[in-house]
Amino acid sequence: MKNKVIYFALLLLFPAFLRAADPVSGKKLFQARCASCHNVNKKLTGPALAGVENRRSLEWILSFVKSSQSMIKAGDKDALAVYNQNNQVTMPDHPDLSDDLIKDILAYVKEEAGKTPKDEAPFARPQQKQPHLMPLTIYNMPFMIAYIMLVIIIIILLIFLVNLKSYEKHMDDKRKE
Repeated sequence: MKNKVIYFALLLLFPAFLRAADPVSGKKLFQARCASCHNVNKKLTGPALAGVENRRSLEWILSFVKSSQSMIKAGDKDALAVYNQNNQVTMPDHPDLSDDLIKDILAYVKEEAGKTPKDEAPFARPQQKQPHLMPLTIYNMPFMIAYIMLVIIIIILLIFLVNLKSYEKHMDDKRKE
């Protein structure tokens, strides 16, 4: 009977150990905690986070996120390298984040990094790129008509002003005679 209770308790606790990282909650955490200094694909105040799981071990990332300043003070060479590469700006410690929450953030970063298209070389053929132009359709026709009318009104106004100015000059010339 005692063994059955233990097996039952282990069965209930087992899924908690196999919890998969959740990129959706990771996105919320990333936006709330990380986005002010980090971006997935480009360097901001802190480094770009795409591929961080390939550059550092999971244990190191978990330790660094929870207490980067203590790792720097302890002389961890990777922590010092990150610190020096980012203008010696220290990352705030996040001791309140559990390992699972940090893994959620990493899952989000990995998912976002996979979504970005690969940059093509600057010498890629131009015909492969398509401009994002909006063709003239019935939906933007009123705008085009209004724009053309505005241009015509401005041209007529300018012609009127030029003629008015030449008339004034002509009248001044007559008065002087």
